Amino acid sequence: MGSHRSRGPRSPLGERQLDELALRYVGRYATSRAKLRAYLVRKIRERGWGGEREPDLEALADRLARLGYVDDAAYALSKAQALTGRGYGKHRVAEKLRLAGIGEEDGLAARAHADSEALAAALRYAERRRIGPFGAGEADPARREKAIAAMARAGHSFALARAIAELAPGAEIDADALRERARLTPN
Repeated sequence: MGSHRSRGPRSPLGERQLDELALRYVGRYATSRAKLRAYLVRKIRERGWGGEREPDLEALADRLARLGYVDDAAYALSKAQALTGRGYGKHRVAEKLRLAGIGEEDGLAARAHADSEALAAALRYAERRRIGPFGAGEADPARREKAIAAMARAGHSFALARAIAELAPGAEIDADALRERARLTPN
């Protein structure tokens, strides 16, 4: 049946193996301290712990942050840029940051980016989903309400979602008028 090797049960983790796992993880993935701790907890649960004392995951994550391998603020900004670039709104960005364990201070630049990109991200989302001015020409109220709901789930404010969804298919996009209708502050 081929040369597939079975690993069998793996030995419990010790301090050195935990450090190696953490370094491998941060070397491979952009992450936050909280996500790193969650990964290590999962690995300890899977393999067990064989160290002399309880693992101090907080200290390990903080040490890697001091060394520059983990940067919550940079991770948060990168996540915000990726999400807004794909058309997601500031509420979705805030939720993703919360789930990643990003603190208030570390998320400042990310939230500021999401605020400044609110209109552009909403228009990207609307274009991708063929909503409002990017639609096919049908002005069905039920479809418009579904489009508004989809935009709200994507993290856009209800006012902004409504302002975009109510634009006629093919309509000229006036960013200032949309900002005013949605009560957004200009960039």
